[in-house]
Formats: sequence, structure tokens, C-alpha cells
Amino acid sequence: MQATFQSVVETLKQSDKPNVWQGIKRGIEREALRINENGTLATTDHPGKLGRTLTHPTITTDYSENLLEFITPVATNIDTTLKQLRDIHRVTYNAIGEELLWPMSMPCYLGSDKDIRIAKYGDSHSGRMKSLYRRGLTYRYGATMQVIAGVHYNFSVSDEMWEQLAQIDGEVNDSDYRSKRYFGLIRNFKRIAWVIPYLFGASPALCKSFFTQTNNEELLKKWDFDTVGKGTVFLPYGTSLRMSDLGYTNKEQATLKITYNSLGEYVEGLRKAITTQSQQFSKIGVKVDDEYRQLNDNILQIENEFYSPIRPKQIARDGETPSQALERGGVEYIEIRALDVNPFSDVGITAQQMRFLDLLLLHCLLQPSDEMTWEQQQQADKNFTKVVMQGRNPRLSLAHNGIDRLMADWLEELFADFSLLAKTLDNSSHSKDYQNDLADLYEWVLNPERTLSGQIMHQLQSENWDNSRIGMLLAKRYRQQMISSGLELYSQADFSEWAQSSEKAFNDRYEQDNKVDFDTFLMNYFESAKQPGR
Repeated sequence: MQATFQSVVETLKQSDKPNVWQGIKRGIEREALRINENGTLATTDHPGKLGRTLTHPTITTDYSENLLEFITPVATNIDTTLKQLRDIHRVTYNAIGEELLWPMSMPCYLGSDKDIRIAKYGDSHSGRMKSLYRRGLTYRYGATMQVIAGVHYNFSVSDEMWEQLAQIDGEVNDSDYRSKRYFGLIRNFKRIAWVIPYLFGASPALCKSFFTQTNNEELLKKWDFDTVGKGTVFLPYGTSLRMSDLGYTNKEQATLKITYNSLGEYVEGLRKAITTQSQQFSKIGVKVDDEYRQLNDNILQIENEFYSPIRPKQIARDGETPSQALERGGVEYIEIRALDVNPFSDVGITAQQMRFLDLLLLHCLLQPSDEMTWEQQQQADKNFTKVVMQGRNPRLSLAHNGIDRLMADWLEELFADFSLLAKTLDNSSHSKDYQNDLADLYEWVLNPERTLSGQIMHQLQSENWDNSRIGMLLAKRYRQQMISSGLELYSQADFSEWAQSSEKAFNDRYEQDNKVDFDTFLMNYFESAKQPGR
């Protein structure tokens, strides 16, 4: 029988090791579109002075050449992580001239798909494979869907906490035990993931041009959209349209039934997805007239294509797939992918959000976690979708243990548990940060208009503005703030060294990859991907 949440917290509080609570390791990945001063997408190359996107540790690109991705190193202090992220932004602003970074998840001022350039990673086979994967995404889902930006939050607990938890459970503190507990965290997260779009969803509205470019005009008619400004549509109670069917989804993935009851079960599902042919995607063709359109015609080209708001992660070695890395080393950390870019932060996320995510994820780790059937997982996903579409409706009900209950009542119950954790974390650091932030966010529970989506809608409706107007005002403000302030944590020499190191790593990769032709390289990769990790 699993120990109760309260008893586990009480036992952990007795520990004389401060790192039990203070040793949380965090990292942030923030995506941001480069735009011109008039708001249109930048069509310039990634700045060479920043280094090689294929091998740079902190500044790379995601889908398109103009979709930047900033990655902070692992740190155990929230302020340190935000300073790292802010310095990465500062150096980038100084490298992109008059261009701006779009401060929202959903793009505006969209032209045609042809204007969105797939990211380039050089002529090594690894670089060509990354670009080809993105070309496949274009054929499968369209380019516009791929320039939606988000923030990823990487989280793991301290070795000291693992030692204490293993003692409580009477188990050996090894990678199998940690993986089992992390998958318990994932299942509990799936059950209450809807809390994130409720509080931090920041895409309740979007430009009409998004529908035109994604051929989703039928959704514009089907859904009960209202209009504000000249060309912005919104759902009256919507929170995060990025996380809805309008965002990055793959209907083929619904057939996979990937579950989270164990590492083995999860990996088996992923491996099936990258080896099962898709009838839909096979119509595209793989290599047509001697030119690749996609890596393959399977349900997933590679495992990264699998979309989920949470992922178990292990740092992969060269040539390893994510699932092989998990099989070899177990789960090292958790990646949360459900966060919209916070437009009210110059770096897309705040310390308050990070502290709340700590509480949410610790709650998910320390609560008992029963296995989830596929039907239960589908029900949890339906709850998530309801909050994405109508989360600010004060009468919204969600399914909980087989019955409907008001979301507001469920939130009250969760915040009581979060409060216990907030006090414990603050006691261990002799501060009030977690409790103060939780008290503030509790006001958001009582008043949905205080949430990020509520604040955005208030601004749009009170001024009859468009999304684009808010986005441009904030983008220009943040650029000015960044270029007028100096580096806080790093030096310019640090970034120069990273850029130079990325050049050397790129050249080494080219020499290693290009000993065979590209077709052989791909064949070898996918043959290796079928093997278990070791």
C-alpha cells in the first residue's frame, strides 16, 4: 500500500538534509519567432555570430530558420535560471539587429507557407536529417502549425530526496526505482494537467490569418468564435488555443494508445509508432523524383514527433534515440510542454510560474499514483481540452473519479495540498516565496479574469485591440529593455566560446557522419533505432 501524500511530506520534513527540498534541478527551453519591425516573419538566416544551431548548447532553432530556441543549463536556483535565460536573450537581441522576438505563442502577420523557411543545420548528414524531418512535418501538417511557440520546463528532484523516498517505500534507490516514481508523476500530471492552461494559458485569441494559412477555415465557422479588433478571433472562455486542435496535433497519433504505466510500456508504444506505416502519410511519398519529402512514411518519422504535454527524458548519447536513452539510463528528468509563452514576461516565463510548477510536480511525485487505463487517459485528455477551450467558465465541470465536479472545487482541493508543500519548501529556505506566490495565484482561482488568458482578453476587449497590437507593443518594449541592460551572469567571452565550440563540434560531426552517403546514413540510423537501449 502506498503511503499518503501528507505522511510522505511529513516524513521528508524530518530529514536533516537541506537538499531534500532545495536541490530541485530546473532548466527552461523557450521558443521565439524572429520578426521584422512591421511584424512580419523575418526571412534572414540565423545569425552566424551566434554559432552553429546543430551543435550550440544554448541557442538553436526549432522548426523554421526564424524560430529560435533558447536552452538554459541545469541549475538549482530559480533566479539563476532566469538570469541565464535573460542573458541568452540579450546576446541574441544584439545579434539580430533591428529584428524583434515575438512575445506570444500564436504567430500573427502570416503570409503563405512558402514564406516560412525550414531551419538549416549545415551539410553534415545529421544536419540534413534534422532539416528533412522538418520538411516531413511541412508535408504532414503544414508549415504554419510548426511556428507556434511554447516554453518547456525541465524538472528533477535531488538525490537526497530520492534516498529518502526509497527508504519510505522500502526499495533500492536505483534507476529502475526512480523511473517507476517518475512515471507515477507523469500519470498524476496527466490527471491534473488542466491546471496549467487554466492559470497560464496565454493564447485565448489568434489572428484570422492563422485559419487561412492552415486551411482550417471550416473550424472558424464550426467553433463559436467572437471577434475583436480588425481581425482577431477568440473563444469567450478560452485559455490556450495553442493546446487545442488548432495547435500542433497529429490525428494519426490517436491510434497509438501510448500509455505511461511503466517505462517498458511507454517505450514499446513509441517504438511501434516509428515502425508502423501510416496510410495517410504514405500518400505523400518518401523519395519522389530523387528528392526526399520526409524521413519515412511511418506514423512518426522519429520519436520527437510524438506530441505530449509531458515527456520522460534521459540525455541521449550520439546516435541514441530518446527511448534507447531511457532504456539505458532510466528517467533522468521530466519535461513539461504545456506552457504557452507568457507575453507579460520579457523571457516568456516568470519566477512565480516556476515556483508553482515546482509545487505541482512535487505534488504529482509524492501523491500515490495508480495505473491508468487507456480510457482513463482519454478522459484526462478530455478534461484538458475542456479547460483549453472554456477554462474561464466559472461553472465548468470536469470528470473526476467517474463523476462530474466543478473545476473550481477541484482547484480548491489541489491548492490545499500545494499549500502544505509551499510551507515546507519555504521553511527549508527560510523564505516566504512559495507561499506568497501561491496566495497570489489562489486569487486567480477565485477570479478567472486574473489568469493570463483573462488579462489578455481584458486588454483586447477594453481597447478593441488585435493580438498583433499587443504583441508588437510588448516586442518593442522587451527589445529596448534587453539592449539597454548588460549581462547579469555570463560574459560576452562565454558566448564567444560557445559559438567557437559549436563550430568545432559541427566540423567533427561532419567528418563522422559523412563517411557514408546520406541514404546509407539514414538506413543505418533507422536500423539502429529498432534496437533496445543498452
